[in-house]
Amino acid sequence: MEINLNRICEKNKLVIIISGPPGSGKSTYAKMLAKDLGLRYYTSGQAFREIAKEMNLDLTELNKMAEKDPSIDLKIDKKSFDELLKGCIVIDSHLASWLFREYATLTIYVKADMKNRVKRMSERDCIDMENAMKESSIREITHWKRFKKYYGIDIRDLSLFDLVVDTTNLSIQDAYNIILEFVKRELKLN
Repeated sequence: MEINLNRICEKNKLVIIISGPPGSGKSTYAKMLAKDLGLRYYTSGQAFREIAKEMNLDLTELNKMAEKDPSIDLKIDKKSFDELLKGCIVIDSHLASWLFREYATLTIYVKADMKNRVKRMSERDCIDMENAMKESSIREITHWKRFKKYYGIDIRDLSLFDLVVDTTNLSIQDAYNIILEFVKRELKLN
């Protein structure tokens, strides 16, 4: 069910940013939306994972290192911003909605309760639930501290988002339908 947005992309720099905590489903929904709308897809999470791999660190270790070294986040932010400027894109990022709100056509926040997010992370990363819980808790605390310290951003403030979706009790398809219908309505594609 691909929708062609070439006419919109030619006229302006269409940018949709999807944010949310680890395991909330932001990557899943961003990929689905990019595919259905015929837009490019970029994930800052993959850039973070690549840096961790290059440095032989796991995500928790890199998050802790990033608390002391702002160059790690700045490197990822620059990559995200460069992709954003090209337009016609769906970006999946923890932080981009706050950093680049003025450039975004739409910002969407997806959330879920901790139990569901941990289960998703466990399945995605092939780790047991206990390790997923530990990793999730550490990542959330380090994200909050880092983003507050480096950018003065409180990632608990969701007031800048055009749409907030709690995916806790929704199937992937039901949550995605809410997101897709919202985007179609806002972009006047109906």
